[in-house]
Amino acid sequence: MAVQSIQRRLAAVLAADVAGFARLMESDERGTFGRLRAHRTEVFEPLVGEHRGRIVKHTGDGALCEFPSIVDAVACALGIQRRVAEREAAVPEGARIRYRIGVNLGDIILEDDGDIYGDGVNLAARLEALAEPGGISISGAAYEHLHGKLDCTFEDLGEKAIKNLERPVRVYRVLPPGAPAPAPAAPKHVPALALPDRPSIAVLPFDNMSTDPEQDFFADGITEDITTALCKFRGFFVIARNTMFTYKGKAVDVRAVGRELGVRYVLEGSVRKIGGRIRVNAQLIEAATSNHLWAERYDRGLVDIFAIQDEITTSVVGRIGPEVLAAESARAARKAPHSLDAWECAIRALFHSSQQTEEESRTALGLLDRAITIDPGYAQALGMKAWILVFRAFQGWEDMGAALAAAKPLIARALAADRDELWPYLAQGMVGYATRDNDLAVAALTRAAALNPNSVNALGLLGIAHAFGGRAEEAIVCIDRALRLSPRDTFLSDFELYYAFAHFQAGRYEQGLRHAQHSHDLRPGHPYPLVMAAACAGQLGLADRAAALLRELMTVLPIASTGWVEATTPFVRAEDRARLVEGLRRAGMN
Repeated sequence: MAVQSIQRRLAAVLAADVAGFARLMESDERGTFGRLRAHRTEVFEPLVGEHRGRIVKHTGDGALCEFPSIVDAVACALGIQRRVAEREAAVPEGARIRYRIGVNLGDIILEDDGDIYGDGVNLAARLEALAEPGGISISGAAYEHLHGKLDCTFEDLGEKAIKNLERPVRVYRVLPPGAPAPAPAAPKHVPALALPDRPSIAVLPFDNMSTDPEQDFFADGITEDITTALCKFRGFFVIARNTMFTYKGKAVDVRAVGRELGVRYVLEGSVRKIGGRIRVNAQLIEAATSNHLWAERYDRGLVDIFAIQDEITTSVVGRIGPEVLAAESARAARKAPHSLDAWECAIRALFHSSQQTEEESRTALGLLDRAITIDPGYAQALGMKAWILVFRAFQGWEDMGAALAAAKPLIARALAADRDELWPYLAQGMVGYATRDNDLAVAALTRAAALNPNSVNALGLLGIAHAFGGRAEEAIVCIDRALRLSPRDTFLSDFELYYAFAHFQAGRYEQGLRHAQHSHDLRPGHPYPLVMAAACAGQLGLADRAAALLRELMTVLPIASTGWVEATTPFVRAEDRARLVEGLRRAGMN
C-alpha cells in the first residue's frame, strides 16, 4: 500500500480574530455580524489579494491566510488594521470591532482541500492570542526577514512561553507608521508585582455600550458598588477603585492588567440601554491565560435604576465569590500536599468538604489540621473544622456529643483570633442546631450574613435556623434570597432540603415532599432528605411511597430510628418534632 506523501512548504501565515467577540455579539448581534461580514468582503478579501495571499478559511470571527512572502503578510496585516479602524471610527468605543493579528514564518502542511496545518500555523494562532486588540504580533523568525523592508517599527516583547511548544518564542509587536516609538524597557532590576497569597481581583470600569452619556453614571456606579462589595470578602485582595478608573475608556488587555497590578483575576463588563430596558454583561477572567471562568447577562426594565444597580451588584458579587474560590481550589489541587501553605490547605479543604461524603470530609479535616499546625491562629481553618465536625455528626458519621465537645473550643479560638471571620459564626449556627439553641443559631448566622451580605451559605443556614425555630415564612424569604444570588448553585440539593424543612414546619407536606425528593435526587446518599421525604409522605398517607423512601433511608443509615430522629432533629418546638416522628411511624419506622 503506497504511503501518501505530505506536501510541506515554507509560508507566511496570518491568523486574525475579533477581540471580545462574544461580548459584542451579546450586546448587538445583528449589527456586529453585519459589520463583520462587510469586513470580510471589503477589507480582508481585497487586501489579501493585493498582497498575493489567499484566505485559507474564515474562522467564525476571524480568518486564516497564507502568503508567499512575510513582507506581504505583515504589510497586509497593517492594511487590515488601518482600514478596520477607519471603518469603526464612528462606532461607540465599547462596541467597536478590533482584530488581533498574529503573523509567523514557518513550515506548513498543505492538505488536498487547500487547508493548512503544522507548527507554522499553530504558532501564528498563538501569536494572535498575544496581540492587543487592534494590534499585530509576529515571531522572531518573521522579524529577522522584515528588518528595513517595511515603513514600521517593532517593539521587542521578549521571549514568551507558548502553549504546546517546548522552547519560548521571541515575540515582537508591530507599530504602524507614525506610531510613537516604544517606551524604553523597564530596568531589569525592577521586580514585577508579585501575586498576593490570597485571591486577587481587579474590577475594570464597565463600558457604556449605548449612545446615551447618562448611562456612564450607571456603569460607573455598577463598577464602584461591585468593587466595594468584593472588599467585604475577607481574604480577597481587591485593587482600589481609584486605580481601576485610570483604565476607563481604554482598550485593555486583561493579561497586561494582571501583570501591571499583580492580580490573578479580572472582572470586566458592559452596560447597554435598549429602549426601556438595561442590559448588563459581566465576565470573570483569569488574567494570565485570558480564560473565562464565568459570564452572565442581566436584562432589567428601567423602572428604578438604583434598585436595578443594587440587584445586579448583589447578583454579580454573589457569583464571583464562589467562582474565584473554585478556581483557587483547582489551583491548590495541582500542588503537592507538602508544599501547601495554610490558605491553600483551607481552600482545598473547602473543596473536599463540599463533596459531602464521609471520606471527603475526613480528608478536609486532615487538611485543616495541617493549616492550623502552620498557623495556630488561623480563624477560617478553625471555624471550618468546627463546622465539618458537627456536619459529620448530623450525617451519623460522628457521635454528636464528641463532635460538640471538639467544635466549641475551636470556635472560641477562632473568634478570639478574628471576630470578623465568617466561618466561626457558621459553625456556631451548627452548634445552635445541634443543641436546639435557636437564639444562638439565629444570632450567629445573622452576624455571618451581616459580615458578608452576599454569602449564600450564611443566608441559607439562617433560613433553616428560622425554620427550626418555627418561623417558616421568614425561612423561605432567606432561602429565596440565597438562591437569587446563586440560581445555579453547586449546593442546590442543600437548598432543596432547606425548603423541605420550612414547608414541613408550616404543615405543607406536599411541597415538603417535592423539595426533599428533589434534594435526594440531586445528591443521593444523605439521610436527612430521605427522613424529610418519608415523614412528609407518611403525613400525606402515601403508604407505598413512604415505605419505599424508608427502605432507602435504612440502606443509607442503618442506625436510623424514631428515637435517633427525635434526638438529632434540630426542630426546636416539641410539636414539630412530634409531627416528624409521627410521619416516620406512619411510614413504618420503629
